[in-house]
Amino acid sequence: MMKQLTSDADPLNVNSLTPRQIVEELNRYVIGQKDAKRMVAIALRNRWRRQQLSPDLRDEVMPKNIIMIGPTGVGKTEIARRLAKLAQAPFIKIEASKFTEVGYVGRDVESLIRDLTELSINMVKTTRLETVQQKAEQQAEERLLDLLLPPPPPRPGFVEGAGETVGHAPQDSHESTRSKLRLQLREGKLDERTIEMDVKERGLPVGVISNVGGLDDLEGNLRDMLGGMFQGKKKKRVMKVPEALKHLTQEEAQKLIDMDDAIREAITKVEQTGIVFLDEIDKIAGRERTMGPDVSREGVQRDLLPIVEGCTVTTKHGPVVTDHILFIAAGAFHVAKPSDLIPELQGRFPIRVELSPLSKDDFVRILTEPKGALVRQYQALLATEGLTIEFTPDGLEEIAEIAVQVNEQTENIGARRLFTIMERLLEDISFEGPGWPDKRISITATYVRERLKDIVKDQDLSRYIL
Repeated sequence: MMKQLTSDADPLNVNSLTPRQIVEELNRYVIGQKDAKRMVAIALRNRWRRQQLSPDLRDEVMPKNIIMIGPTGVGKTEIARRLAKLAQAPFIKIEASKFTEVGYVGRDVESLIRDLTELSINMVKTTRLETVQQKAEQQAEERLLDLLLPPPPPRPGFVEGAGETVGHAPQDSHESTRSKLRLQLREGKLDERTIEMDVKERGLPVGVISNVGGLDDLEGNLRDMLGGMFQGKKKKRVMKVPEALKHLTQEEAQKLIDMDDAIREAITKVEQTGIVFLDEIDKIAGRERTMGPDVSREGVQRDLLPIVEGCTVTTKHGPVVTDHILFIAAGAFHVAKPSDLIPELQGRFPIRVELSPLSKDDFVRILTEPKGALVRQYQALLATEGLTIEFTPDGLEEIAEIAVQVNEQTENIGARRLFTIMERLLEDISFEGPGWPDKRISITATYVRERLKDIVKDQDLSRYIL
């Protein structure tokens, strides 16, 4: 049995993790859903296994896409999101209901691969910027010192090699002053000083076109085409020394990375390790029974099919092959069933796993066990006001009991119900608490019942408030 896998300071090497270890890592963030965790852990490990094969066999091994079936709030999205973070893989979550069939106004399915590619490029770029950060800071510091203390002009009539003794005095004086400035800069003594420098103007304003539905890709292309026309334009800006240093560091870091190579690496990451989470797949599963074109259901399924099967999507950075991207679909499937998807699409999601509704014990564990547990969040938030909030075991049991009860009486929204209950429970403490003399508050079962009994008792009221 593996102990604590990692601390936040130590990045995981996903290649060394067995499926059991992947599940144990997911357990730190998601409660329950053992079957779903096992399936995604196997899918992630199979990617590493595939990379160990000979090149001719490697191309034949296709990812085993997964459909997660379960009500809202039971952890479908969180499992996929944590898996992608664990794998350090490009990951995108998107609702299938956002897409429309090609030929209609709206997002076409290929846009999700373009978005995934952009995310991957940003990931690679960020990683590379971190590796050159130290060198960029050194170069930015030199540029800033040049602005604060411009180098002395060469003396007229001075010939190198003749009269070297007279030429050294101003240079030595300049270097001495520069060294003093560098020391003052590092000690923060120049932080209040302002400096005027040239700054590149943006090519195009953001959001001019993308507010119009379906034209977000057009804006990106226009920015690429027209952005170059404005890149040479610079304007003068007055800023304080720390801001100027930060700006110059960013400029130097951009110069130090090879963007063409970064883009090639990013596209490879998308093709080999990309994960697409298609939420609300059940919303496009029903068969169209209305007259006219099926804009949002079978038409979208047919458009999704080639992406999931494997095709080449053209992006502004080059072609992206989708053959080995892992697709994880999810849906509640209250009305539709997975068998309502078109047969070709069903065949591309061979693994189906059902996520179970959450019990009272699950709610208690969700409140306390995960790394970012809700109880810890509220304790940390209120501690900033000097308040110490303690939750007794019977208080946690009562919160979980009310969550189960309200989910049964109204609509089952899973763990998300805990957010509404906790917010209502701690409303007075959050509002009045900073002024209380007694900064230690205990949340017991009695306190929970007194705060929430009227709302829970009145079903109509609980529908609106909880």
